Amino acid sequence: MSKVICYPHSSEPRKFDDGITYVELLSNPTKKGENRGSVGATLLTEIRRAGIVPTVEAIDFALIAFSIVATDNIVLRKNSPDGWTRRIDLTIFLNDPDRWTSVRDKMESMLRFLSGDFWSLSFLPMPVKTEINTKSRLRQADCVCLLSGGMDSLVGAIDLVSSTRSPLFVSQIVRGDSDSQKVFAARLGQDNHCQWSCSVNKQGEPENSTRARSIMFFAFALLASYGIERDSQGRAEIIIPENGYMSLNVPLDSNRIGSLSTKTTHPIYMAYLHEIWNEVGINVDLVLPYKNKTKGEVLLECKSQSTLIECLSQSISCGKYRRHGYQHCGTCVPCLIRRASFLKAGLKDNTMKGYKVDNLKYALSEDVNAVVIAVKYVEQYGVDSFIKSNLSFATGKERILYRGVVLRGIEELEALLKAHGVI
Repeated sequence: MSKVICYPHSSEPRKFDDGITYVELLSNPTKKGENRGSVGATLLTEIRRAGIVPTVEAIDFALIAFSIVATDNIVLRKNSPDGWTRRIDLTIFLNDPDRWTSVRDKMESMLRFLSGDFWSLSFLPMPVKTEINTKSRLRQADCVCLLSGGMDSLVGAIDLVSSTRSPLFVSQIVRGDSDSQKVFAARLGQDNHCQWSCSVNKQGEPENSTRARSIMFFAFALLASYGIERDSQGRAEIIIPENGYMSLNVPLDSNRIGSLSTKTTHPIYMAYLHEIWNEVGINVDLVLPYKNKTKGEVLLECKSQSTLIECLSQSISCGKYRRHGYQHCGTCVPCLIRRASFLKAGLKDNTMKGYKVDNLKYALSEDVNAVVIAVKYVEQYGVDSFIKSNLSFATGKERILYRGVVLRGIEELEALLKAHGVI
């Protein structure tokens, strides 16, 4: 069991015990040490600068999210008995711990699904409450929209503006993506962008799998939702532009159930998050407009093709973008889905800097091989055998729609492989 304690400076421990990792929330620790770190040191400044005054519940969720992301980054999977599954005991200091203790079991189940680990959460009271002392400034916006710098979020932004919506875009700063985020937001309006950072600082080797990282993106979106006008019932919308094939992310083969199968916008995760927020009094709706579309369909049906073509080359999809010198590798699963979507939409692929591996026929890639196996499997045994129990959470019409998304997503990948002479 890996034990982590996340605390504000006002709750700094008098003694730092060996065998426990300590993470200071919202500021940098004055005492340095191998088992001490920090996360979110710039958040309060960024929120004040944006003129946003969130509720206590929203601040506490951000503290929880920061703590989870820091823990996910610090606790190494290779030290687990099976080299992957961790057992994590996480204590977090909050403004209103009782409110979150009431949904602790549900949060632990959500994190188990999201990261593949076993989480035990404890919440303790802060001696000094977290306050955002700034003048509130509401944007002329009617929703919050995630803007990652990827293709789906670009289309989501274009579609909202083309439908006369007024989104406030929220981005999590990731090295290599931040410039694209700024360009897209500026192209679609003014004073419409919150771009915030989640920086984890600690000595030693980081854990790079970071399966729980998306929870911070949702925390940022939640905080930003207090910077816009709410509807007559006091609710706000957070738009999550992610295609259904990637949200479901059905494993391509039996080896990808764990480390190679992320669940950052999976319907089960989204349902958990929505229920937890409702139960603690957070009045926000999570909306996934493309949950029944493939990536190719998202591009094909974009409401302003001219704006899309103008910006699309700057979007980023690659899972190994930084590793390859800020160039798309061309062979990871996100790159393959990206390339297949251009074919489906009939658009020329002018991805900035091109792909490190352009011709897939000669690619030495486990991901390309996995896609070939998946395509051949569906061809021989059918899509239902390929899906197995991965849609067991869905029933009726929803299951039929998800099944269709998976099948059409595989067909888009098949078309890409055939275009390159791989099959």
